[in-house]
Amino acid sequence: MTTRLKWAFADGLTLVGREVGHLRRAPGQLIGSLIFPALLVLMFGYVFGSAIAVPGGGNYREYLMPGLFVMVTVTGVMATTMVVATDAGRGVLDRFKAMPVARAAVPLGWTGADILIGFFSTFTMVVCGLIVGWRPHNGPVATLAAFALLTLMRFALSWAGVFLGLVVRDEETADRIMPLVFPLTMVSNTFVPTEGMPAWLRTISEWNPVSALVAACRQLFGNPRPTGTDLAWPLAHPIPATLLWSAVLLAVFVPLAVRRYRQRGR
Repeated sequence: MTTRLKWAFADGLTLVGREVGHLRRAPGQLIGSLIFPALLVLMFGYVFGSAIAVPGGGNYREYLMPGLFVMVTVTGVMATTMVVATDAGRGVLDRFKAMPVARAAVPLGWTGADILIGFFSTFTMVVCGLIVGWRPHNGPVATLAAFALLTLMRFALSWAGVFLGLVVRDEETADRIMPLVFPLTMVSNTFVPTEGMPAWLRTISEWNPVSALVAACRQLFGNPRPTGTDLAWPLAHPIPATLLWSAVLLAVFVPLAVRRYRQRGR
């Protein structure tokens, strides 16, 4: 078992290098992943900034930045789905299956490459946030813990992206379903507090895993966030909630993605 795991991990690293190597030949994907965060900061930070009151007072851009970190993290699932669907549609998976490559290594390569791309996007977002006035206030340990949670959630969601990419099978279909990701980020506490939402929508928002991650980042960064005794459990305990959501996503989508990849070779 140990030998098989080492084999899968080594093959996975090789395939991560393959995916990252594609960026040198098609730098548009990397450029887009860097421009998108900057546009989010400018658009939402200044357009919404003058219209939305922060719970308990405070700077809206400090309230917003953790939400934008999470939005970039969650929308990364779109890129993974597209990459996998493109490989599937162009017959790349058939070539992988003809090679002595561990079956779990191919999905691992896709998810590992997504994590590396996510570092570039997050770094760009951090720079933009610092420029517009965002600051983490709870010290380096808490700040690193927040980024660790973002990385964990991105890794978990990337496995969902691999599964979706294998299900849809071609990039045209993947392109059509990608807009469905945005409601997940919008029906949350990413941009606005949940207090003013209708009761049914507020319940959905509060139990949305995106909201838990946003609340966890605001807590760890020391940025403005709602407080009180009437908060739903995920918002009152956002760090355990985020860890739980990440574990559930991994438990569900890792075996589904690996099994779906194996089934494509039959």
